[in-house]
Amino acid sequence: MNYQKNEAEIEIMRIGGRILAQVVAEIVKEVKPGVSTSHLDMLARQSLKAHNASPSFLGYRTGKFSFPASLCTSVDNAVVHGIPSPDFILQEGQIIGLDLGAWYKGLCTDMAVTVSVGKISKSAGKLIKITREALTQAIVQVHAGARVGDIGEAIQSLAEAAGFNVVRALVGHGVGRAVHEEPRIPNFGQRGTGFLLQDGMTIAIEPMINAGKSEVKVLPDNWTVVTVDNSLSAHFEHTVLVTKHGAEILTIID
Repeated sequence: MNYQKNEAEIEIMRIGGRILAQVVAEIVKEVKPGVSTSHLDMLARQSLKAHNASPSFLGYRTGKFSFPASLCTSVDNAVVHGIPSPDFILQEGQIIGLDLGAWYKGLCTDMAVTVSVGKISKSAGKLIKITREALTQAIVQVHAGARVGDIGEAIQSLAEAAGFNVVRALVGHGVGRAVHEEPRIPNFGQRGTGFLLQDGMTIAIEPMINAGKSEVKVLPDNWTVVTVDNSLSAHFEHTVLVTKHGAEILTIID
């Protein structure tokens, strides 16, 4: 299948990506002690609707399981896919990953950030900083003719140099006509290996980095992925367009 997008599709994804970035920025402003994760989910759904967009995660199916929310809210040792709840009240010192996907005019973009809840420890702050930097360095690797291994190597080397470990059981991915497209984009790898990136492809790069071991497990809710050793985890993600001259970040506010 051809995963390259035409100019009309790219322009729709540019607009959709800006909308998604605006919505995520609104949600981040609401993150504070005493706020429930379901409140953040409600805000995501309402804000997307106000921009004529819709959540891509709500009702997303894996096998027989359907995701019940619009926003993934992953706190502390939760890596990804945390389910919002009115009973989950954010506490001072926690960190929370906010992962949101959006449909706009039939095309999908995907974005994630990890932020602090009030004042956090230096170690938690370092984890967030390194994971954000890993995404930045990964995006630098992107251009037509680059390999997926270039992206993975950039993320892995930065994380491990800081004393952290990348999650190996979960990967980034192509995105656009579907929530998940090829290619798979691991957060580890070897430069010069893997899938060849082509001009016009749109991909979601998403480093997931643990303060402890790389291993993860899924909770009985069938969605929430947590670290096996209960260590903190951080997650950042952008949807980017592959061009001959580099990467264009689509999930960004002008």
